[in-house]
Amino acid sequence: MFNLKGKKALVTGASRGIGRGIALSLAKAGASVAVNYHSKVEEAETVVVEVKKLDGDSFSVQADVSNKEQVVKMFEEVKNKFGHLNILVNNAGVVYMNPIDKITEEEWDKVLNINLKGQFFCVQEAIKIMPFGGKIINISSIASGGVGVGFGNIVHYAASKGGVIAMVEDLAIELGPRGINVNAIGPGVIETDMTTVILADEKTKIGMLTRIPKGRFGKAEDIGAAAVFLASDEADYITGTVIYVDGGWLSQ
Repeated sequence: MFNLKGKKALVTGASRGIGRGIALSLAKAGASVAVNYHSKVEEAETVVVEVKKLDGDSFSVQADVSNKEQVVKMFEEVKNKFGHLNILVNNAGVVYMNPIDKITEEEWDKVLNINLKGQFFCVQEAIKIMPFGGKIINISSIASGGVGVGFGNIVHYAASKGGVIAMVEDLAIELGPRGINVNAIGPGVIETDMTTVILADEKTKIGMLTRIPKGRFGKAEDIGAAAVFLASDEADYITGTVIYVDGGWLSQ
């Protein structure tokens, strides 16, 4: 079940955290994985080595996903190495915690450009080399709005992740006739370097844990497992939806 052997995948922001977990999960299921990174080349190469140990083909590819020219070059490299692309996982993202009156225009633009526009650019290029049956998976968040979850001090992040879901719903309609499925994963609180600052505060940490029926924070592998499912043939009739991987947070 969930056999991705022979599939070619690209995971953005895959040098660490959730992206790394997704890349390795796809490789364990048999996929070859292109590992995108922005600046952490050594970490990206480490992931490439780990993928190859799982018998998957892999290479690293640098690109700032918010830069159209760099995204075009990245997909040219993917096409040259893989020939085509079956799976795109739009994971690259940033978050800054600031109250609204402290958020600068520069910070707002950076968050929206990477988290939302970057996914748009990657989809634009991916569909040029994605055959019928392709799978696009965009990473959103439980902080995306519309599900009764708000954290405060991340309004730009929340706006970007809400935009991701709106984009997924529209793309599912547009790309469905081309045989391409588009879905999102909405992670809950996942233990990565991105959440280190939040979880360092013991009061905040305990407060969050009380909201999670599973009694633990998520791991990158939990998101990877959901990505493998959505990338598999078993998920062929699922498109335009969001799978929340949050340990039951939204059920509270």
